[in-house]
Formats: sequence, C-alpha cells, structure tokens
Amino acid sequence: MEQRIGSSSQPLEGAGFDPAFIPGLTSPASGRTKDEEPEKEPEVAEAADAVDTEAADDTEETEEAEGAEEAAPEPVEEAAAEDAAPEDGPVFEASDRRAKLVADHRGVRLFLDDQECEFRWDEIGAVETETARFGKRWTVTVHTPDRRWYPIEIEAPARSRFTEWDSQLDAVLDAYFDENAE
Repeated sequence: MEQRIGSSSQPLEGAGFDPAFIPGLTSPASGRTKDEEPEKEPEVAEAADAVDTEAADDTEETEEAEGAEEAAPEPVEEAAAEDAAPEDGPVFEASDRRAKLVADHRGVRLFLDDQECEFRWDEIGAVETETARFGKRWTVTVHTPDRRWYPIEIEAPARSRFTEWDSQLDAVLDAYFDENAE
C-alpha cells in the first residue's frame, strides 16, 4: 500500500484559475518562470542569442535613423512652394461654438473643440455637403482616396445660410480641387 503526504486533489486549471482561459482556444497559463524553463541545447541557445543581438542592433540603427529624420528641418523647396501658392484666391470659413471648417489654397482644415485635422488638396478624393432635414446642422464630409471619411457638423445661425455656404464652398472647390486633380 502506497501512502502520500498532502492533498490528493489535482491542481486547478481553466476559467476557475485563469480568467483569460477560453476552452478550446487557449491552454491554461503555465506556472513556469524563465528560470524554470528547460535548458536548450548549446547550438540552439547560441543561435537564439545571435538573433536577439542582431534584432537589438537593428532596433538601435532604426531609432538613430528616425531621430535624424525628426531632427532634419523642413525642406526649403516645400516651404517655398507652400508660400508661393496663390493666397488671393477664394477662402471659405464656417464655424459655430464648437466646430470650424476652413477651405483655402492649402486645403481643407477641420476643427472640433481642441482637435484639428488638415487635408491637402492632393489628399482629398471628394467633399460632400449635407443639410439636416430638421434643425440647423450643416454636415461637410471630406473623403480620402483610401476610402476614409471625416465628417464635421456645423450649426448655422439660420437655415438660409446653407445655400450661401454651399455656393461659397463650391467656389473654393472649383478653384483648387479641380486644379490639382489634373
């Protein structure tokens, strides 16, 4: 007869022990630590260490390259081209207490509270306007070529402003959007 000291119950596994356990998809978390892992054969251990050091060297080189790119000033041609754009063309602005839309020679800029996004004319696939059936909300949606859209709602002082805003925005789109689409 065999005698055992201690509990005869099996260790708990599954959801009762590990809340992240999903039967059939994950195995229970092992209680092993890095020190308790089985030892690797010497050739395998050396190869794994070599891969780890190569990855660390690549990461350092990448970080140095990114740091150099961030530190580099804006190219002079790009800044000069932006300044050379005609600023005397049509400009459209509409805003309410929270939202603001600006369309001019640089592109379309949307502001909502403390958030801002800017689209250059070459980044825009389409600009769509929509009026609410009831109320005084005017929605402008900027669509990008990669099938993303960015809507903004502006509350007009009166529903009669919708047609005025549509015509002013159309004038800006005619002046700049078609120009860059060619």
